[in-house]
Amino acid sequence: MHLFIERLLQFFIPSQCPLCDKFLSEDGKGICTDCLSEIYWIKPPFCSICGTPYVSNVSGDHPCGGCLKKRRYFSMARSIGAYEGSLREAIHRWKYEGKTSLTPYFGQWMVEGLSHYWNPKELDLLIPVPLHKHRLRDRGFNQALLLVKEIHSQIGIPYLKRALRKRKPTPPQVDLNGLERERGVKGAFEITERDKIVEKSILLIDDVYTTGATVNECAKILLEGGAKRVDVLTLARTVKAS
Repeated sequence: MHLFIERLLQFFIPSQCPLCDKFLSEDGKGICTDCLSEIYWIKPPFCSICGTPYVSNVSGDHPCGGCLKKRRYFSMARSIGAYEGSLREAIHRWKYEGKTSLTPYFGQWMVEGLSHYWNPKELDLLIPVPLHKHRLRDRGFNQALLLVKEIHSQIGIPYLKRALRKRKPTPPQVDLNGLERERGVKGAFEITERDKIVEKSILLIDDVYTTGATVNECAKILLEGGAKRVDVLTLARTVKAS
């Protein structure tokens, strides 16, 4: 009976792609194939540390110039797709238009990426990059925490949602260069549950990796607090030709 009602509703109110709003076929659900085909899924070769993809596949994975010049407190960072096209649009709708129905799709992609790059059994904790309380109040949710909860629900890795706190607001990062971003996030985070992170292998979760300044600062604070290792997984990252 439930299936009949669902199909009846779908007939009169067909499902739409949450990105382009195109109506889907009778059995169609989720993001349409056209939008999915526009996503640039990040694959090797890439920087063995921060995950920046390389154009040429001749030399394989190796550290990029940025990681050779600057200290990375995280051991390894990986991202699912490039922050452009339909994925950028999806994240924008998710964060700024409250389209949280996208969360399960993003969570599934994150789980697939996590399982590809890490052994889940070797990760002790998932920790989301926190928002400042003012930003959290305006948005209504922390997008990184939504991803963490999805990953936890699918593969069971424990998480701490308040292990890190953003104690001061930072300027909008969009128009800042790498050095300005580093200065902006310096001292912005603190540990609130130190006893729970000591000697733990932590996977830090965020939505977008731009210069890496935010996750690097978070990783630094976690290591100073006693964490054994910190890695990073983001849904997307900005990509520059390398």
